[in-house]
Amino acid sequence: MLKFFGRGNAFSDQHTSAYFVDGNDLIIIDCSVSAFQRLNNRVLSNYDHIYVLVTHTHGDHVSGIGLFIDLLHFALEKPVTVIAPNEAVKTDLIYLLKNLEGCGDDWYELLTADELKKDWFVCAIPTFHSEELEGKCFGYYLTIDGNKVVYTGDTGIFDPFEQYMEPGVYLYTEISARKTPVHLSCSDMHDRIKELVASGVHVYLMHMDYEDTVLNRMKDTGAYPAPLDEAELTLESSSQLLSNILNISDCLYKDMCMNGSHDHNMLFTYLTELGKMTVDADRASFWKWDKRKAQLWTMSATGVDKIIIPENAGLVGKALRLQKTIITNDPYSDPDFNRDIDIQTGYKTKSVLVLPVADINGKFIGALQLINKNDERGFDPDSDPKRLSLAALVCGIALESETFLEDSHHDRLTGLKNRMGFYFDFNEKYKDYLIPGSGKTMSVFICDIDKFKRVNDTYGHNAGDDVLRFTSQLVESCCGEKDGVYRWGGEEFVMVMRDTGLEGAVAKAEEIRVKLMNTDIEADGNTIRCTLSFGCCLFDPSKTIEENISAADEHLYNAKETGRNKVCY
Repeated sequence: MLKFFGRGNAFSDQHTSAYFVDGNDLIIIDCSVSAFQRLNNRVLSNYDHIYVLVTHTHGDHVSGIGLFIDLLHFALEKPVTVIAPNEAVKTDLIYLLKNLEGCGDDWYELLTADELKKDWFVCAIPTFHSEELEGKCFGYYLTIDGNKVVYTGDTGIFDPFEQYMEPGVYLYTEISARKTPVHLSCSDMHDRIKELVASGVHVYLMHMDYEDTVLNRMKDTGAYPAPLDEAELTLESSSQLLSNILNISDCLYKDMCMNGSHDHNMLFTYLTELGKMTVDADRASFWKWDKRKAQLWTMSATGVDKIIIPENAGLVGKALRLQKTIITNDPYSDPDFNRDIDIQTGYKTKSVLVLPVADINGKFIGALQLINKNDERGFDPDSDPKRLSLAALVCGIALESETFLEDSHHDRLTGLKNRMGFYFDFNEKYKDYLIPGSGKTMSVFICDIDKFKRVNDTYGHNAGDDVLRFTSQLVESCCGEKDGVYRWGGEEFVMVMRDTGLEGAVAKAEEIRVKLMNTDIEADGNTIRCTLSFGCCLFDPSKTIEENISAADEHLYNAKETGRNKVCY
C-alpha cells in the first residue's frame, strides 16, 4: 500500500508525498524538496522505471521534481515519467521544468493521465483547492496490490470522492486542524470519516497542519495517520506510535472498566487493532480455538466478517498444530494457505504472520493473525513477533478468562448451556424482551424425559447419560437462530424462542416430541425409545423470569399428570 515520505502541509518539515511499488517500478505521488531529500538517500538502482504523479503545481508538491529528474538522468541514468492529471497542468509543468528547473526535454517523459496505460492507474479525479488552480487540482483513483485506493491530494471539498467510497476502499485524505476554504478540516470531516470507517473504508490522514491536534480530534473516528516510510521513521513518529498505543489502551480501560461494558469481544477488538498498528499490517484477526466444536473462529477481525473454519485448516490451524509462530511472505506457495477466500473477495494476500497464544498452563487456545505488512519485504521473523508479543499475551489471558466463563455456562455432559448460562443470556441476548410494552414477543417451553428413572434403573447410568446426550442434541438441532436451549437440571430442558408466539412454541414442541418418540436411541449397547412431555407459555415481561418458568412448569406438570408424551399450554 502507500507509504509516505512526509504527511505534513506546506509549513511543515515533511511535505506530503507518497509512494508505492509495482513490480520493479517505483510510483511517487508528488515530489517536494523534502521528499527529494529522502529519495536521494534511497537505493533507486533496483527500479526499472520511476513515475511521478502530480496532483497540482503548488511548491510543496512539485518543488523537488526538477532535482529528482536531474538525479535520475545524470547520476543513475534511470527513465522517469511525469504524469500530469490534464493538459492544463501539463502546460504548467512544461514551463516549470524547462524554464525554472532547466531540465532538458529528453531527460524525462511527460504524459497526461489519459495517456498513461498502467494496471495500477484508474483515473484522475478533478477537485477544487484554490481559485488560481481552478481546473488544475486533482486526486487519483488507483489499484495497488489488488486494493482500490483513493488519494485526495489537496482539496477543499470531498464531494468528488464520494462516488468511490465503498467497503474495502483505502482512502488517503488531507485533513486540517484549521478550518479554511481550501482544505478539508476536522470539524467538517469528523462525522463523515467516522461513518466511512464504520462502513468498511480504511481511512488514513495526510497533509496535516498540526498533526498532534488533528490526530487527537480524529482519534475516535477509527482513522489513522498515513504510514511513514520505515526508513524515515523518526523519534517523533515513534512517539506517535506510542501515543496511538496508549490511546487504544486508554479506550480499552474506559470501555471495559469505567463505562460498564459487558461486551467481552470489545477487548479482543481493541487488542487486534493494537497488533495491526504495532506491525503496520493491513489486516488483523484474533482466532479462538473452539475445541468443543473442533472449530477455529474469529472473535475479532478487521476488514472481514466472522469466519469459521475446521480446527486443522489454514495457517492458523498450522500454527496451533505445530505450536509455533508461522510467517510466510509468499503464502501462495504454502500448501496450508487457503486461497479460496482471496478468490471470493478479490483481496490478494502477500504476507501472513500467525502467533499462537496459550493459557497460563501453556495450552494453546487461539492465535493472533496479521495479514499484508505494509512493507514490500513482508514480515520480519525477529522484530514483528516481538512487537506482537504483549498483545498476544494479553489476548491469551483474556481468552482463557472468556473460555473459563463460557465453560461455567455449559453442562459438561450434554454440551448445552446450563442455568448459569440461561440467566446470563437473559441479561444479554434477551434483555430487550424483558421490557413491558416493548412490543417484542417471546415464548418458552420446559420439557422432561418421561420415566427417565426407569431408564437408569433398567439399563444403567451410562445408558441414561447416552439418552440425555441424544435428547439434548435432538432438541438443539431444532433450534432456530433466535432460539436458545438449556439443560435446566436432571432430565429437564428449557427452550427460549424470541419473536415466536405461543402457537409457534407449541408447534416446535410438538415437532420435537414426535421426532423423539419415533427415534431409536443407542444407549450403552441397548436400543431404547423415550418420550418427552412439554409445558409451553408466552413469556410475560411484567413477571419475573422465575415466574415465567414456573408458569411453563405448571403446564409440564399437567402434561405429566394427564398421560405424558404430550404438549400442554
